[in-house]
Amino acid sequence: MANPIDNRPLSELVSGLVSDITGLFRKEINLAKTEASEKMSHAVNGLEAFGAGLVFAIAAVGVLLAALVNGLAAFFVAQGMSETGADALSSVIVGVVVALLAYGMIKKGLSTLRGENLSFDRTSSSLRQDAQIIKERV
Repeated sequence: MANPIDNRPLSELVSGLVSDITGLFRKEINLAKTEASEKMSHAVNGLEAFGAGLVFAIAAVGVLLAALVNGLAAFFVAQGMSETGADALSSVIVGVVVALLAYGMIKKGLSTLRGENLSFDRTSSSLRQDAQIIKERV
């Protein structure tokens, strides 16, 4: 028995092959879109959790700093200082220490982000070498 596919003309077989390949590419693209959408959704969920955690961490630091102020104030009161003066002095001490820490971190972060730290030294050097080799060969 002859297979009906074997009797088809070459142009019909090529047309069918092109149609099958096109359909396969469409399905692959749809799969990639679906997978990317799922990954993006997963990443967004992770970012939301990270953001919520960051908010709670900032709140925790605030509570801990308030506790530090109160503890320092209690220490000053125990040393014979008035409660009002102890509260003010402990607030200033904690505020100045936190401000100095913040300043140091910001300064370090900005120095890391300076232009010379973000330049592509190895890539530009490699490109210069490639250009030099091309000039020598031309």
